[in-house]
Amino acid sequence: MNDLVMPDLLMQSGTDQGIGREVLRKEDKRLLLGQGKYVGDMRMPDMLEVAFVRSPVAHARLGQIEKPQGMEHLVYTMADLTSVRPIVAASSLPGFKLSAQYPLAQDKVRHVGELVAACIAPDRARAEDIAATVFVDYQELPVMADMYGTLQSDTRVHDDWSENVFAETNIDKRVSPTDEAVHSVSRKLRMARQCMAPMEGRAVLCWWDTRVDQLIMYTAAQVPHINRTGLAECLGLDEGQIRVISPDVGGGFGYKGILLPEEICCAWLAMHLKRPIRWLEDRREQLTANANCREHGYDIAVDVTGEGRLAGIRCDAVVDSGAYSSYPFSACLEAAQIGSILPGPYVMDSFVCRTRSAATNKPPILPYRGVARTGVCFALEVMLDIAARELGIEPHVLRAKSLVPAAAMPYANITNKLFDSGDYTTCMNKAVAAIDWEGCRAKQRERHAANGDDPAQKRLGLGMAVFCEQGAHGTSVYHGWGIPMVPGYEQCTARFTPDGILELRIGVHSHGQGLETSMAQIAHTVLGIDIAKVRVIHGDTGMTPYSTGTWGSRCAVMAGGAVGTACEQLAERVKVMAAVLLDSDAGLMNLKDSSVGVQDSVKRLSLSEIAHTWYRAPQKLPVGSVDPGGLEVVAGYKMMPDAGTFSYACHTCLLEVDTATGHVAILDYVICEDGGVLLNPLIVEGQIYGGLAQGIGTALYEEMPFDSEGQPLASTMQDYLLPGAGEMPPLKMLHMETPSPNSKYGQKGIGEGGAIAPPAAIINGINDALYGLGAELLQCPANPRRVLEAIAAAKEVHA
Repeated sequence: MNDLVMPDLLMQSGTDQGIGREVLRKEDKRLLLGQGKYVGDMRMPDMLEVAFVRSPVAHARLGQIEKPQGMEHLVYTMADLTSVRPIVAASSLPGFKLSAQYPLAQDKVRHVGELVAACIAPDRARAEDIAATVFVDYQELPVMADMYGTLQSDTRVHDDWSENVFAETNIDKRVSPTDEAVHSVSRKLRMARQCMAPMEGRAVLCWWDTRVDQLIMYTAAQVPHINRTGLAECLGLDEGQIRVISPDVGGGFGYKGILLPEEICCAWLAMHLKRPIRWLEDRREQLTANANCREHGYDIAVDVTGEGRLAGIRCDAVVDSGAYSSYPFSACLEAAQIGSILPGPYVMDSFVCRTRSAATNKPPILPYRGVARTGVCFALEVMLDIAARELGIEPHVLRAKSLVPAAAMPYANITNKLFDSGDYTTCMNKAVAAIDWEGCRAKQRERHAANGDDPAQKRLGLGMAVFCEQGAHGTSVYHGWGIPMVPGYEQCTARFTPDGILELRIGVHSHGQGLETSMAQIAHTVLGIDIAKVRVIHGDTGMTPYSTGTWGSRCAVMAGGAVGTACEQLAERVKVMAAVLLDSDAGLMNLKDSSVGVQDSVKRLSLSEIAHTWYRAPQKLPVGSVDPGGLEVVAGYKMMPDAGTFSYACHTCLLEVDTATGHVAILDYVICEDGGVLLNPLIVEGQIYGGLAQGIGTALYEEMPFDSEGQPLASTMQDYLLPGAGEMPPLKMLHMETPSPNSKYGQKGIGEGGAIAPPAAIINGINDALYGLGAELLQCPANPRRVLEAIAAAKEVHA
């Protein structure tokens, strides 16, 4: 059920491999046959494995560290890591406070799991045995484990700070105050702290290559060029002395988007010992010691008119940023975004928002798939449903009164976000119709009437959520958010090898996004080359152009634009060469079916023949007749304006709440999305479906709780619950394709969208089901305990 609006270029391609086609992923063959190559698959002669001594307490001064007798040379502390600098992820936001994160703790530990010492041995088991014999004198300090408590505490996470806040932002936008009477609704909402849970944890293998005087690091990372920059800063090397390679990576989701202390330690050990060093993160380390995500708190009020129009939003938001500012995104990305994207796809008269990034004795926070959008969608969309119930109107009717109309596009919203294109109302109406909203309402009334006063009811609920997602953020956006890692031009090197294979070298990294396929489809659209003859090279700083990497739903737009631009320049060179060889005019040449020649003429040359001529028979191309640059080009792409693209979606769901057990079952789910021109609809649907699974985890299952002493309480997969295949509902997916006027092919970033709306839609469905009982849930995840607590609280109020 697609509403296709396609640029002329795409309509003219007339092939089954180009942009817009459902091509099977090229990379899947090696992955499904077990032929992928991950860091954990790699071993080297004379390699040593690392195990780390990690702090068992959340806040303490470090006293004496005693290395086991006779094994002192196998244990390293920060005192041994001479000349190594700490990780400092700064921000240009006014008042931002710096935190120095040493690769191994120096003077003080600030969260459970922080690295204290590195132990080496020929295998991990022996390294762990050595780590267990290291004695550390921890002089414990008061712990700040709650983000609201730390704001009031006199104890400091960082001794030289005046308060436990990395930064505060304030936005006050009042466009045109309404004279209409408004109804105010206010609540306090919370999103639990989560762990990203990629199938593969972080992993590092590195050695010093004496031949080229270079550190070689294989690492499971999604921003290899940024990692290289950070490593150079911390190790005192120039970037040419470091080559970072990210091979096959088993999922990223933001977790693999930072520079790790473990990477710095392994690099130093490799340089110091002149031996290969490897560290493979185990699941307990991943869950309890390394970065978390999502923990937001909202004290929020919405003002709506009597007819349901959104008049304004007032919000005080706090994000638990943990103990350190992570490189390169800093500790403020989540909170800073809240202040600019909370208004969502709506028109309003006023918006006032304060945000604070709280420092606590927990691991640092990272931008997880959806980043701050998941939190703001949850906060605003839950509030809009509450307002609709209090006004006695359907939630989609309320939203329709305030969604930015299609006729207003492009639209600069109240925080000056430039929505590029789309029809939000139509998207919402399609999702409402596809779930059969009115039919579900009738079933709900019948079910509730049949239940009567039975305390053990299975109540039906309808939920929905609408959002827009800014992807492919540009230079101005990230500079404005104070992020030290600011994207500029994305580049691609495109070249033909002597036998006619097209190599595309891109700086972004593909770890599940299908870029090896979609980038080849762009090349096919421009050059007419069979995608089987396209080789996409990525994840190697020694072979690819500098890039800020894969994050923020930017690859399809930015890398896709760079690939298309490079291929266009390469196409012009190919046409000129073909015209010389065919004694024709370059303007008459066209590219299709891996060949070039005059349209409908039998006089055509294959791309392989052109490549062979340039490299091995150049005498056929007289000097001055062709570009001396040959069949290799480097081209850059920057979307203008660089404010990003705005994909959007509406999620609707029908669910059932068992009031006796608190269990929530999702019976039906609909997503209507608009990602602009879809480079490959099959890949897009896979991305959205995977995002939905993660969003369901946020809504119902996933939580990393900490006790009052900062101890993580979910150290295994038995404690940290993830949704599986059995928790996925029936899904109906609808596509609208409204091209972005700003991107090269009309595509929009969409990789995170599936994970943004489910918490809001599902919580709205639960609250709709419980409304007749007077119960309301305002926290994720909505596990059975919280559902039953909400019901019990309502009974007490009405007793």
